[in-house]
Amino acid sequence: MGTTGVRTDRLGLLLAQFDQARETAQVRLTGLSDAEYLWEPVDGCWSIRPREEAVTPRAYGPGAWVIDKGAPEIPASEYAEVARQAAGGMSVAKIAEDWSVSVERVEEVLAHTGEPEPDVVPVTTIAWRLGHLHSGFAGQWEWSFGERRREPRLMVDFAPSADLALERFWAELDRWRESLGAVTEEQLDTVGFSQYPYGSDPDDPFISVLFGANLELIHHMAEIAVLRDLWRARFQLPAH
Repeated sequence: MGTTGVRTDRLGLLLAQFDQARETAQVRLTGLSDAEYLWEPVDGCWSIRPREEAVTPRAYGPGAWVIDKGAPEIPASEYAEVARQAAGGMSVAKIAEDWSVSVERVEEVLAHTGEPEPDVVPVTTIAWRLGHLHSGFAGQWEWSFGERRREPRLMVDFAPSADLALERFWAELDRWRESLGAVTEEQLDTVGFSQYPYGSDPDDPFISVLFGANLELIHHMAEIAVLRDLWRARFQLPAH
């Protein structure tokens, strides 16, 4: 603790960052309507949608509504991460398992030289971004503090109601935050404290998992904020 009462220890800094990001997000999402939540600003968006209307090969969810998910791939923006995994001693087979791709695809990425071609990725709706975050935090809580057995992709019942989705999402963040408050210094440094099966959590110290979770919250909420700005301005005439 510093002389002003502000925590400057490792966990304290990460918790403060999380708290500020959550507070900003909650203010920024005030007044979200169902229409805005599900708005698809361009053709080909990923969103949540009724199961019978799913348009992506791996859309998932336990209920009547599912969230879009495409075929597994290593995007160009993650080539450097794959290289770091290999440099850190992770086998090609383990990397392939981590990314749900073939060994040949990992070898292709590792052999790549020069700048990779920019990724072409779908635009995602506010509903998709919130659902993606909710699913991630639910899964990481289960595989860090829960029974470490439930399938993360079946833990969130995606809803077409913005109010209901937000109510459930804030409750999930509260559960995550409450559990983090009791994490010890030893647990922060424990490799594999989180066994979340989608990603590198089992191979990372828990402090790295917390850092990554904060980044996910911050960057997706920033994207949601831009979508809210675009929704508000969608009928304005262009300046001449």
